[in-house]
Amino acid sequence: MNKLNINAIAMAISLAFTAGAMAQTMSKNEYKSAMDGIAGVYKSANACCGYLVGNAKDICKAEGSGNEKVAKAELEANYKPSVDARYKMRVAMADANYAVAKEKCDDFAGNVKDVCVKESMAAAVTAKATQKHE
Repeated sequence: MNKLNINAIAMAISLAFTAGAMAQTMSKNEYKSAMDGIAGVYKSANACCGYLVGNAKDICKAEGSGNEKVAKAELEANYKPSVDARYKMRVAMADANYAVAKEKCDDFAGNVKDVCVKESMAAAVTAKATQKHE
């Protein structure tokens, strides 16, 4: 159920920013309003994590934090469009994916955990490296 809530929140944020991207320009008030909305969504998502325990809670918090950082980066890219802003947005996505993957590795132990962490790190490094060329 918690995963469903996070996915619904992420979809709502994506739709909001898609509509913002179509507008081409964003006023300072719209920007501030969207930033407040992101903070509200993050607080709600973080509150949902309170019902979980152990590593599931850590994963939930990493997902919420990652979604917040990506949403803020998307907002910046829409507010002040530039190649650098789009790059920062894609890096935020890679960092968020890495943080969640790293938390998921905590479910393992020993060599399996080490391999999982290294694979997650390699995926993040690859994602960041490919973003530099776009």
